[in-house]
Amino acid sequence: MKKRYIVIIIIAILLAVALISGLVYYIIKENGKKYEIEKINQYNYFVLKKDSNYGVINRNGETVISAEYAEVKIPNPEKAVFICYQQENIKVFNEKQEELFTQYSQVEPIRLKDIASDLMYEKSVLKYTQDGKYGLIDFTGKQITKPIYDEIDSLPYKEGELLVKQGDLYGVINIKGNELVEIKYNEIKADEYYTEENNYKYAGYIVSVKTQEGYRYGYINEKGKQVLETEYNEISRVTEIQENENAYLICAKNGQYGINKNQETIIDNQYQSIRYDETNKVFVVEKSKKYGIANLEGKIIVPVQYNQIDITGIYLYAQNEQGTTVYNSNGSQANVDTNIAIINTSNEKYKIRINNENGTKYGVINQEGKQLISENYNYIEYLYDNYFIVSNENGKLGILDDKEAVKVEINNDSLQKIQGTDLIQTIATENKTTKIYNKKMEKICEMQNANITVIDNHIQVANETETKYFSEEGTELQNTEVYPNNKLFVKVEGNQYGFVDRSGNLVVQYKYDKAYEFNEYGFATIKKDGKWGVVNEQGQEIVAPTYEITGQSEPSFIGSYYRVAYGFGEFYYTNDM
Repeated sequence: MKKRYIVIIIIAILLAVALISGLVYYIIKENGKKYEIEKINQYNYFVLKKDSNYGVINRNGETVISAEYAEVKIPNPEKAVFICYQQENIKVFNEKQEELFTQYSQVEPIRLKDIASDLMYEKSVLKYTQDGKYGLIDFTGKQITKPIYDEIDSLPYKEGELLVKQGDLYGVINIKGNELVEIKYNEIKADEYYTEENNYKYAGYIVSVKTQEGYRYGYINEKGKQVLETEYNEISRVTEIQENENAYLICAKNGQYGINKNQETIIDNQYQSIRYDETNKVFVVEKSKKYGIANLEGKIIVPVQYNQIDITGIYLYAQNEQGTTVYNSNGSQANVDTNIAIINTSNEKYKIRINNENGTKYGVINQEGKQLISENYNYIEYLYDNYFIVSNENGKLGILDDKEAVKVEINNDSLQKIQGTDLIQTIATENKTTKIYNKKMEKICEMQNANITVIDNHIQVANETETKYFSEEGTELQNTEVYPNNKLFVKVEGNQYGFVDRSGNLVVQYKYDKAYEFNEYGFATIKKDGKWGVVNEQGQEIVAPTYEITGQSEPSFIGSYYRVAYGFGEFYYTNDM
């Protein structure tokens, strides 16, 4: 009996050990799937170009790597790791011109794809080769993966994730080298799901395998879980439905379309086409050339019996031989004129009303249907608060309030919010005049031939003769407020520009036709007689105005070198004339 108890205890201990081991393994595996995208706090190094050759300069304008290479890439401008190409040879140097990673062959950066950024490469890993295979290292030279892949490339849209190939099959690993998608597919792509808060973090993977009947597609979610087997002719995610944990997938099988919400089939594969309407959060389905409407639960709320369904605003207009029936987005019939369309705005107090009876005209109503702005406009768009952008029959733009009072005259060729602010910018092309209004529709600036630049938490409005600064709320700022860390500041006397210190003492004489504030590297651009030069923080001319730079309204300098953008998101510095 005692032995029996001992055996039971031993078995219990073994089971507990196995359970704990399994749990530990699961935690380690899941933690391995997590990764952080490195953030760049400061640009320290830049590509230099001289006479068609490339090198590196630092933020002081000093040469770090001489311009003697056919190409130079800096994958992380905060770190001194420079990839230098010369014919078939690739060498990696640090800021002391010491060669790095000599234990590896062909060390190269991994270029990002379909990601809008000034930084075009993975910022924390590099790839290398050995015996025709690829592996990963970090920027210290530590090996992340052994050279076991036939290819390593970035996965479009998913920074921090890499598409790897072995033989003819693909998988996905992250920048820590951990597998996210098993290497067994002929093709893998991100589903392009995007949110402002998380970017492409919650995008899953559409995978495919090649069969005798052609390619078959499946779906794996962002956690690496197989949601749909590879049995479909086509799969696409409805990216407009912003639910991180739920992927709505339009799936085709044998030419018939249906919808899955993750693993659950909510609409069977029986339709010739399915499209999503984001405004009303419904699907328009087609079967045997007849159309109907399904909701997000997959329920048919408008029968599939109409020759055509048009959606304008909050109403669904279903047409057949008997005429047009108007439905609400919940599938109930709406008692409205078929010539009328209603569009919701982001403010529940207001709706845009479109009357198509005698040409298309726009107006605004409130929740109760009371007319606030008459239907006399060719277009209306809700702006914010109680303001609306309107367009007249001549295509001119202005702003009205909800009492139809004109707040910005309807005589502008362009009208828009300035990105990241509540300020309004208008342009009249006839006299090339830009006006800026604050949130209360008060004009705060008027300038001809103006260029507007959003810089940190303020905007700069400038032309050839003047520069003004405003906060995001529209308060005019002094240059000393905008650039609190600068030592010198631009000042105009008559039509000539110079520089003063914070106390207003003149440091650089008023002798330039144009001057710009010092950039973050401590250099200011100057202009005289149509030519450009640069001044340092001590007020010394590093380069007198001798450069003839075309295509740039305000060249930016580091030392004696000016910036040139090329390609997509890449740039170099040069002093080539």
